[in-house]
Amino acid sequence: MAESGVTDGLGNTEDIERSKTEGKQLTKEEKQRLRKEKKQQKKNKEKSDENASHEGEKKKKKKKEEKPVGSASQPPAQPSPKVPAPPAAAVPVPASEAPAPADKPAKSKADLKAERRARQEAERASKGKKGDVGQPAPTGKLKAPPSELQPVVKRLPEHVQVDDGIKTPGCNAAENVKIPLRSDYGYKVSLFSHLHQYSRKAPLTQQLGIPSTVIHPAIVRLGLQYSHGIVAGSNARSVALLHAFKQVIRDYTTPPNEELSRDLVKKLESYINFLHQCRPVSASMGNAIKYIKKEISNIPSQCKEEEAKLKLLSCIERYINENIILAAKAIAKYSIEKISDGDVILVYGCSSLVNHILCEAFEKNRKFRVIVVDSRPRLEGREALRRLVQKGISCTYVLISAVSYILPEVSKVFLGAHALLANGYVMSRVGTSQIALVAKAFNVPVLVCCETYKFCERVQTDSFVSNELDDPDDLIVTRKGQTQLEHWQEVPSLGLLNLVYDVTPPDFVDLVITDLGMIPCTSVPVVLRVKNMDQ
Repeated sequence: MAESGVTDGLGNTEDIERSKTEGKQLTKEEKQRLRKEKKQQKKNKEKSDENASHEGEKKKKKKKEEKPVGSASQPPAQPSPKVPAPPAAAVPVPASEAPAPADKPAKSKADLKAERRARQEAERASKGKKGDVGQPAPTGKLKAPPSELQPVVKRLPEHVQVDDGIKTPGCNAAENVKIPLRSDYGYKVSLFSHLHQYSRKAPLTQQLGIPSTVIHPAIVRLGLQYSHGIVAGSNARSVALLHAFKQVIRDYTTPPNEELSRDLVKKLESYINFLHQCRPVSASMGNAIKYIKKEISNIPSQCKEEEAKLKLLSCIERYINENIILAAKAIAKYSIEKISDGDVILVYGCSSLVNHILCEAFEKNRKFRVIVVDSRPRLEGREALRRLVQKGISCTYVLISAVSYILPEVSKVFLGAHALLANGYVMSRVGTSQIALVAKAFNVPVLVCCETYKFCERVQTDSFVSNELDDPDDLIVTRKGQTQLEHWQEVPSLGLLNLVYDVTPPDFVDLVITDLGMIPCTSVPVVLRVKNMDQ
């Protein structure tokens, strides 16, 4: 029935073709019939091609399955007498490469794809069988030459991590010593469980006797000063870091067969890892480290060692002078314009920059009074109070719990900053955001003083994701000979939280005074872009 339908369709198409050639106009029905019959012919042709390709695949698979079995059954020691006379026949030739018979039609794309697939599967199967059987060396003559095999891609084992411990890659055997991780101390609050909490009673140097060939003595001393809180404050920590690096560069000698620009960076990496374990690196320190690495990488390879070291020392000295000393003078100049006679200025904690501004303003005969707000456990405001009173400035000292009672008489709030983030948020000593919030409620202007080298490309909107936890034992207070929280570690459900920083939204800050001028918090990305272009 199907064949008669096809023959009828062919007859109709012949009639239509004849009418086309004679120049007659075809009707719609005849056009539709012509299209349908062409589609039917295409489908029939595709089906016949698929059937032929499936049959060809089955035959090829059978042939290929028989070939490896025959070769595996041969004894390994015999020199293969069963192989036919021509030597090329010993190598198993894939079916697609075998010469096609003369009466076989040209292969379609589907046939070629199927042959390719079958060939790949056969190669995989033959490789697996050869590996399992484990034949000795004489049978290697029957294998295909290496040029016909697929290239083997070597991969690293999955257990190898990119940053597996704190270890500097490429260092010498003596320098490639793993710096131990400091163990966390005490129970941590769940919101801050991802942060490290260390005890000052267990410094990093107690866990490992670090030889001077691995960590420079200046770096070890600096790390201990960081962990014990002897060197505190962003500017003080950055200056101390740069001076320690100067000492490292002075004592550095380039090993044989090494370049100064590469080997010195490797050494500094291990030193930075050690310092980070003592206390997390601040944003200002991170910017200083980037600058030093850039200057080291810019040293040409033909430059002499002494000349390169002198150049690096001068670059570090220039960085301290321009970004910290001269920047403080420029900020003081802009800030004094905002201080009027009779002002009552509130400051929080001990910011070296804010103290410098107030001392400069007092020397310029500005008449004002300062309220120093302080908080436990560090009580840094006492140091600020000592410096200001020593200069002869009239001061009042209160704790942060009384800030809402003292703010009605305040005319301006001057705050320091640990870092200024790219989204305009101010990262500073914990309690800063509380003071800014209360000042906003009393309509008191809040001015943040910050050098541009503290500007950071990080974005943060809360104090939970990235922060620092200080020693929880600092919260323990002894009064009248009694210590209430003396054995707090023995209580499993008790955790002491000693946060170091908080984040202040830009809505609570009226102005940021920098060494480039007075800008709003929203201009931080512009300053970062300009600084990157200058570098």
